[in-house]
Amino acid sequence: MKQPHPSLVLTDEVAEALSDGAPVVALESTIISHGMPYPQNIQTAVEEETIVRELGATPATIAVLDGHAHVGLDAEALELLASSPDVSKVSVRDLPYVISRGAHGATTVAATMRLAALAGISVFVTGGLGGVHRGAQQTFDTSADLTELATSNVAVVSAGVKSILDIGLTLEALETLGVPVLAYGTNEFPAFFSRSSGHPAPMRVDTPQQVAAVMAAKWDLGISGGLAVVCPIPAEDELPAGEIDRIIEQALADMDVRHIHGKDATPFLLGRIVEITGGASLTANIALVKNNAHLGAQVAAAYAALTR
Repeated sequence: MKQPHPSLVLTDEVAEALSDGAPVVALESTIISHGMPYPQNIQTAVEEETIVRELGATPATIAVLDGHAHVGLDAEALELLASSPDVSKVSVRDLPYVISRGAHGATTVAATMRLAALAGISVFVTGGLGGVHRGAQQTFDTSADLTELATSNVAVVSAGVKSILDIGLTLEALETLGVPVLAYGTNEFPAFFSRSSGHPAPMRVDTPQQVAAVMAAKWDLGISGGLAVVCPIPAEDELPAGEIDRIIEQALADMDVRHIHGKDATPFLLGRIVEITGGASLTANIALVKNNAHLGAQVAAAYAALTR
């Protein structure tokens, strides 16, 4: 069992689970501070942790607090992330800066992956992956989530690439980076708000045990880097692809008018889509996060059983 990096601050619950080889699920904090409005953000964070616990795994929400990387948070820390305006959005490149300044930071998919790997956590649940942005041929705007998936040995459970991105180019980039993309229970790559993207799934798995077996085979071969496990939003909660595509185009046009780009782009677009849909996209986002937590906890349990 890998020992957590000494600079990390682990809760007793997480430390004990890791020491015992019990299943642990990493959870990101950007979804709390920058992904949803208050109070839905704190409610979703608590419900996500509850789902993981009910399925026999230990949740480990990750964030930087007062310059220290925390793996596992108490109720007070979750509330701070949900309500404080002084929490930065932190990717891998930002970690040294935020830590050195003793500041608060909510970790993105990439930063959460890096810290989870340092802690020895093999499964991470999020809402949607970052990827290649639309128009990247001109802007070169590509999420650090992709390069982190090629670096950190963590299986990331998501509802696919965020619909605001170029899904086709993102799948091409993941192939180039050697990242296995496992679609859970479907032959089509899911598109976050929608079950359908129009892109075939590179690989299909149908049980948590099959996911765990791919994880073990990859790392046993010494092939470093993560896996993208993509799980479609439940059918009753999805927003039809045609409908959401029109809304995304409107949100992208609004973003261009405001000259918003870089790490501010995704929070703006998701917030604008919530406005345009009258809150329907937020409801869908919450539903897919909970669905991912169910799968992630089961995958963590299957992997722990396989590797004990």
